[in-house]
Order: sequence, then C-alpha cells, then structure tokens
Amino acid sequence: MAKIITIAHQKGGVGKSTLALNLALCFRGELSVAIVDTDLQGSLFHIRDDFPGLPILMPNKVEYLQELEEDLIIVDTPPYLSDRLPELFFYSDFILIPTKAGFFDVMAIRSTLAMVREVQQREFNIRCGVVLNMIKPRSGITKETLGLLEVMDAPMLNTRIHDRVSIARSSMTGGILQTGDQKAIAEITSLAEEIVNLIAI
Repeated sequence: MAKIITIAHQKGGVGKSTLALNLALCFRGELSVAIVDTDLQGSLFHIRDDFPGLPILMPNKVEYLQELEEDLIIVDTPPYLSDRLPELFFYSDFILIPTKAGFFDVMAIRSTLAMVREVQQREFNIRCGVVLNMIKPRSGITKETLGLLEVMDAPMLNTRIHDRVSIARSSMTGGILQTGDQKAIAEITSLAEEIVNLIAI
C-alpha cells in the first residue's frame, strides 16, 4: 500500500503546491510517485502535461487514494478550511504543514494542528511536521515565529526552506532539481530525507 504525504495549511500563499511538486520530483528517483491535487483550482493538475512521467491526478473522492498503485502519494490541499481535510489526514502517513515566518501564517496553523491532533487520537501512527518555508534571509522574525510555534507545541522539522527565485519558478523550469541551484536542491532534498526518516520510525 502506498505511503501518503498530505501537505496542508489553512492559509494560502505558504508554498504548498510548490513543495508538493518538488518533493514528488525528488522522490521520483527512488520510488513511483503520484501527486493528488484536491484543490478545486487545480493549480498542479493544470500543469500535468509539463511533467511527463509524473502522474498528477484530481480525484473526486478521498477513498481513491487507496486505489493508487504508486509507492508514494503526495496530496496537495486547498488554502481554506475544508470538511475533507480530516478524512484526508486519516488516510495519511505524514502531514506536512509549511508556514512562512509571519504572525498571521503561524496563527492560522492552530486550526490545522487541531485537526491533525483530533485525527491522531483515532490513528496514532499518523505523523506530522511543520516546516518553515519561504524564509527571508537575515530575518529577525524567524526567531519570533519559532517562539510562537514552541508555545503551540508544534512538531517542528529541522529543515528550513528559504525564499529563492529558483524555487518560486520551479513549476515553470521542470522542478528544482533541474535548476542547478545547489542550495535550493539541498534544502528540498533535506526535507524529503527528514520526512522519510519520520515515516520509517
């Protein structure tokens, strides 16, 4: 049965779709991977022809996830509260919550974490991690953000993804692995490895 990574945050503009795409491309070297786009806007689904060999699907029911034959499924979710999220979380092995280092971005995590914890009470094996994404260089707010997340008892990942043009444009350039930006590649690869290690525990 496939491992399922769901990427979620109740606020838009935190880079969920870009992370979903680049993680899928990163894992594809070792595993058969598919992306499932559950956002009605279909941001990833609409660029599926640009990534041959990487299935990008837009199913109409959550149960469809269990019918897929790939080793790994990465689920991109919409940037708003959805009654489908708890069900998606229940099917997941790992829930990745990306956030920018901003006050309102972090405050919006509360509802996502509450959903995750509610599902974890029924299914203890589901793991979760928060990753700081799109971090501005030399930004003092990052330390303040970490303090807020610590108060929330958020499960922080060690990897941090910085705000890089190469990452922002990666959906138009074949993915971050094709850009030659070694710092960006190292960050995405580190995130992929950290998730794998957590799922394997």
